[in-house]
Amino acid sequence: MASDERNPLTVDLVIPVLNEAHVLEKSVATVRAFLAEQAGWSWRVVIADNGSTDGTDAVAHRLAGQYPEVRLLQLPQRGRGRALRLAWGQSDAAIMAYTDVDLSTELAALPKLVRAIAEEGYDLGTGSRLLPVSKTVRSPKREFISRCYNLMVRAILWTSFSDAQCGFKVVSRRVAQEIIPQIEDQAWFFDTELLVLAEKQGYRIKDLAVEWIEDGDSRVKIFSTAWEDIKGVARLRWTLWRRAFGVAPRTVRSAPTPAADSATRPR
Repeated sequence: MASDERNPLTVDLVIPVLNEAHVLEKSVATVRAFLAEQAGWSWRVVIADNGSTDGTDAVAHRLAGQYPEVRLLQLPQRGRGRALRLAWGQSDAAIMAYTDVDLSTELAALPKLVRAIAEEGYDLGTGSRLLPVSKTVRSPKREFISRCYNLMVRAILWTSFSDAQCGFKVVSRRVAQEIIPQIEDQAWFFDTELLVLAEKQGYRIKDLAVEWIEDGDSRVKIFSTAWEDIKGVARLRWTLWRRAFGVAPRTVRSAPTPAADSATRPR
């Protein structure tokens, strides 16, 4: 999957949005400037608007009209998982990624995860706020809930990755074609289900420590979302018991060391 000047690596970065008119243009400008620096990539920014009512669609239409590398997809129904399913399902890129519109996760992680798939043999990459070398800034309440949730995922679903819900993922075309259709959730639990199903079927996951800063304007309803996630874990546990593939032998690489991270700098 290596790229050269004649055959650049194709990368789609999806930004799911719901009522983000106030921040979308700034975030897209930041993302475009960053992607323009990535040598050997042919890239697109895909705005996936799922049910906005605040004028986000007008901003997105203007950006898509202004920049040929920006595309808009619109869904009448809400749900981050639903938006990603549509965007990744329609993509013809070799590698697909997504980031939350608040850009809480450092964009410097993107080339590392893209390279992990394109050059290092991984199938899926995820940012982690919970590895020892991760650098995060967030409230004690969100930190506590996140750690408890991820401990529950590991204990009940027997997983190895460290952070199920970081809003920063990169997948290969193979994962998009083979794993995404298996996912039932259409909302926040989509991320956890993606990682669990991929790991259980032997896909290789790059678990990358990232820098992450909490968005003070975040409108995620923590407790209701946590409850939906708990129900999702219970459903997925039952699904794993019933499915023929069961629990595949672990082929996931161990968590990266600081030295390993520093060896994979953006191009």
